[in-house]
Amino acid sequence: MSGSLSLRRVRKSFGAVDVIRDVSFDIRDGGFTVFVGPSGCGKSTLLRMICGLETVSAGEIAIGGDVVNHVPAARRGLAMVFQSYALYPHMTVFQNMAFGLENIATPKPEIERRVAEAARMLKLDTYLQRKPTALSGGQRQRVAIGRAIVREPRIFLFDEPLSNLDAELRVGMRAELTDLHRRLGTTMVYVTHDQTEAMTMADTIVVLRAGHVEQVGAPLELYNNPCNLFVAGFIGSPRMNFLDGVSVGQGAVEVSGIGRFETLATELPAGGRATIGIRPEHIRLDDTIGGRVSDAGGNRVSDAGGNRVSDAGGNHVSGTVAGVEQLGGLSYLRLASPDVTVQIAGQTGLGYGDAVSVHLPPAAIHVFDADGLAVGRRSP
Repeated sequence: MSGSLSLRRVRKSFGAVDVIRDVSFDIRDGGFTVFVGPSGCGKSTLLRMICGLETVSAGEIAIGGDVVNHVPAARRGLAMVFQSYALYPHMTVFQNMAFGLENIATPKPEIERRVAEAARMLKLDTYLQRKPTALSGGQRQRVAIGRAIVREPRIFLFDEPLSNLDAELRVGMRAELTDLHRRLGTTMVYVTHDQTEAMTMADTIVVLRAGHVEQVGAPLELYNNPCNLFVAGFIGSPRMNFLDGVSVGQGAVEVSGIGRFETLATELPAGGRATIGIRPEHIRLDDTIGGRVSDAGGNRVSDAGGNRVSDAGGNHVSGTVAGVEQLGGLSYLRLASPDVTVQIAGQTGLGYGDAVSVHLPPAAIHVFDADGLAVGRRSP
């Protein structure tokens, strides 16, 4: 059966409070879609409505083309993996994974086949007779995922399943879930507040804020072509740099106390408030003014990803280093006046208090109007 999912003007209200407001989008059969947004944006509530654990106040939810608003959760053909492992501590791994199938009177040979297959995929073969207390956090989460796999659902629903794991385990489990999706080919819907998880796992991201859908698209589409200030600031780590100013016509924006910046958003009318945004990796580091090192040796930032930008025009500004983060392969400079973060390749000898000059290439600058909407959205 098809695992496609469609939401049409879906709302959820608790009394007079609307937590989901006219949400509409489609998820293709076999896709990996991530709901992302800050805490309280409604993403877990939306997932619970899809699953059938919350009622729909208005609108329609359809799975495989069939409206399921009034279909009980147990009959929707879905499997949900929660943030908490919720394993039975007195049962073995095999018993935990088999329990749901036993409750619906699945024949024993079929249970054994499904559990064995799921255990093999999740590398749990040698742990089937252990109890949860003898497993690591990552292994327990695999058991919870295996319990969902054996049900052979139309859609997998994941509600922040990695948030209880440490950073190293999270990275490993992200890769395992992506690989699992590739092998199963089953629709997956994943909720997280971590935009890095969204960018690395999804083929489609739904960005939510305060119960609204802000933008839906492929990860790089959202990264390269955000529709508004919120999406631009939420997608990407470190976040996009923003400078507030006033449009002075012909795509130029005057930022008080810093200077005039040329952009390609020539359709922006003069006289209104405007915000320019640029990602840390797109800011070019010029020769330092009073610092310890020059731009020689590879410290000039290239426009990674193939979006080449020209050095033509102005947009050069001086600043002072207010902080440095050395990550080995990358370094981040936090500047004061302008308050921007600059990503540079490799390592740097720059330190606190050093004077630098940076260039903001016009083609790399995003422009947002007084309402926070992108002006002249570009193709990635």
